[in-house]
This record gives sequence, structure tokens and C-alpha cells, in this order.
Amino acid sequence: MPPSDLPPTRKTLAPLQSLKGVRVVSLALNLPGPAALMRCRQMGASCVKLEPPAPPGAPAGASGDPMKQYNATAYAALHAGVRTAAADLKTERGQQLLHRELAKADVLLTSFRPSALVKLGLTWKALHKQHPHLSQVAIVGSPGERAEEPGHDLTYLAENDLVTGLELPATLYADMGGSQMASEAVLQAVLHQRSKAKGLYLEVALSGAAGYLALPRAWGLTQPGAAVGGGHAGYRVYPCKDGRVTVAALEPHFAASLCAAAGVEGSGMKAMFAPATHQAIASWLLGKTRKELDKLAAEKDIPLHTLPNW
Repeated sequence: MPPSDLPPTRKTLAPLQSLKGVRVVSLALNLPGPAALMRCRQMGASCVKLEPPAPPGAPAGASGDPMKQYNATAYAALHAGVRTAAADLKTERGQQLLHRELAKADVLLTSFRPSALVKLGLTWKALHKQHPHLSQVAIVGSPGERAEEPGHDLTYLAENDLVTGLELPATLYADMGGSQMASEAVLQAVLHQRSKAKGLYLEVALSGAAGYLALPRAWGLTQPGAAVGGGHAGYRVYPCKDGRVTVAALEPHFAASLCAAAGVEGSGMKAMFAPATHQAIASWLLGKTRKELDKLAAEKDIPLHTLPNW
């Protein structure tokens, strides 16, 4: 095609400003709540976070959010563009500050257990009576009667069969999945407010986020021996000459390209599950360097990505 008809260079676009003009107040600490607030800020919301006072003896500039203590880099990224202030909600002064913010807010984001919300006077019944326009998105560990149970990302993954060995998962899947569900809930609350002119209570459970992420495993897609569980020779992690290679040649045309490059006869579904195909591809990859495989992937249109050794 002529140069004038070429598509424009693709760029990663920032989220649409769907929450522009929306005010979100957060009391949520650690990771899921701040990550949800970060997403809301990226979507244009005006965000305020009230944190507990720093513990006695803490250095200047310390925060009552533990995240700042164990990973200042993560804390800074999560709170970019967010106005933060200290507020001891167990005191009258802290409560007054909170309710001044809630009076002009659209959504309150919390991550307390239900019993803690009761102690702080922040049950939905109390909030809705005092601020009928306000919506609340409550992040909890587990839903319903289990909301008081202690837990964390790792335990929620474990109960959904997402911890498969002794190594820790590569990232905090339940926390980050829950944060996206929470930001989605903020959008739902705002849409409800605009159509019904009153607030809405929505609960997001981190165990539910883990369960959602685990659906492919529950369906059998990623169980050992399944198509994307190591059974298909074109969808595996193999050793190569100077590292590792992740191969994702699942579709028939990609599997055919992989087998042709490896000199393997047959690339149909039955052949790709055969032990002989696994062995042949593994042997071929073991003799190739990462550089050779990266070049081959580009030339032959094979979806693979090389990695260094552990």
C-alpha cells in the first residue's frame, strides 16, 4: 500500500478519562485499595486517601500505610496524583476530617473487616443516612460471613488451586485482580448514581478475584496435561542452549511453523500431544541460543519469548 495509506504507529493509550469530575476518598491500605485508587486516578478521578498517623518513633515523612515502610517505590507509584493526609479515625478530629471529605465525595473505598467498620461508625447504614449521595466500595478478604476471616493474597490463591508447588507465585494475583474489580465497582457505582441519584454499596472479595483468575484451571484448561497445561508441545517452557524459551504456538498455523522450523513431521492436534513431538522439539530447542531463537521467531512468525536461566 502507498505510504499515505499505512496505519499510524500504534501506541499504548492511557485509560479513558471516564471518571473525570468524580471524587474518590479512600481509607484502604497496603496494595489492593491503593492499586484500585491508582486506576481511578488514571481514569481521571480526583482522589484523596486518608491514612492512619505514622507509628510513634517513625522517621519524618513516614506514613501509617505499611506499604511505604516495606516498599517506598511501590507506595510512590500507587499514590502518584493522589492527595494524602493523616487522620486518626478513632478520634473526633479524625472523624470530622473524614466526613468533610465524604460530604463532597462520590465514592468511599475501604478495606477494613466489617467489625472494624462498625467500631469506626462506617457501616453502610450509617454512611448512607449521613451521605445519601455517597457510594461505598468495600474490599474484603472473603465474601459474606467469611469477611472476618484473616487471609492474604497467598491464602486466597491457595484455596483456588493457584499455588502448585513450594515457590511463591510470581506476583500478587488476588490483590491486583481485586484492585481491578474494585475500580470496576467504582465505575458501576458512578453509573448507578447518575441514573438513580443515590449511593450504592458494593463489596469486592479478594478470594473472589482469585477464584475468577482461577476459572481456566477450574475448567481444566491449565491442569497438567491439558492443552495449556503442558500437554500441547507448542505451549510449554523449554530449556535452550543459554537459557529458557516460552513457546506459545497453540493455533494450528503457529504449530505448523514451529514444527517446520524444528524439522518435526506432523503438526495436527494429535501429533502435538504425542510424547515424540515433545521430545523432538525439546531436543531442537536445547541446541539453539536465545539469540538464534529470537531471530527465528521474527523470521518464521513463531510466538515465543526467550528468558535467561533462573
